[in-house]
Amino acid sequence: MGARVIDGNAIAAAIRDEVAAEVEALVGAGGRRPHLTAVLVGDDPASAIYVRGKRRDCEEVGITSETLALPATTPQAALLDQVRRLNADPRVSGMIVQMPLPAGVDESAVMAAIDPAKDVDGLSPTSLGLLLQGRPRFVPATPAGVQQLLLRSGIDPAGRRVVVVGRSVLVGRPLALLLAAKADGANATVTIAHTGTADLAAVTREAEILVAAVGRPRTVTAEMVRPGATVIDVGINRVADASRRAGYRLVGDVDADGVAAVAGAITPVPGGVGPMTRAMLLVNTLRAARSAR
Repeated sequence: MGARVIDGNAIAAAIRDEVAAEVEALVGAGGRRPHLTAVLVGDDPASAIYVRGKRRDCEEVGITSETLALPATTPQAALLDQVRRLNADPRVSGMIVQMPLPAGVDESAVMAAIDPAKDVDGLSPTSLGLLLQGRPRFVPATPAGVQQLLLRSGIDPAGRRVVVVGRSVLVGRPLALLLAAKADGANATVTIAHTGTADLAAVTREAEILVAAVGRPRTVTAEMVRPGATVIDVGINRVADASRRAGYRLVGDVDADGVAAVAGAITPVPGGVGPMTRAMLLVNTLRAARSAR
């Protein structure tokens, strides 16, 4: 019997419905309609597609949005000036600066310049520091999406052994902090592993919940998974496929066919974590609007 497939599209749609209702309630009570501005620097195709998806999601739930498109040659000082302008704009509830940024731009400096009250990506030093302290304002969207996938699928992390394969500041480290916190929907025993972990398979086989976030296709294979475990695949990788019109197809960090025969539940790629990331960005934007000074 194969693993149960956790449908991220369906769960994200339910969250968007909830956000839409709460947005209209906020506006009906006299509050300002939430507004999200995305800053896109350069012409990275994947980033452009992702930002367009965010804009469609905003339209669906009644959040206004705009994309500030800047050329790849934009100097860091000019980008920082734009961030400061958005910080000062009372119409903007939240902002994101789409990563990656062009070579020569210090991503850390850009993230640090964002007003923490508008940092709906949850990646500024203030946001990550509050998460570390166990009192988050905005949880980074992908970790928040993973947590909601688990909870809304009836998989409570409390008391379970979780292994996160990946240590990035975008996913791995904040997700570990989130699931280890002494809080509802968390309280797990969390191990962070990575591609440099000695005998990685021995570590991952201990996991009741295994999260793959390494950015390498099919890194997690069936022999690395504890029978019956829940497997969350964060990766989205392009691999060549001559049979496809585009010449490629999307795969995750998990060898899905092999792992599905062992796991108890698994997220697909696409249609798993991806739509949840965008949905949680909407949740954060609504929260920012409610807290606006």
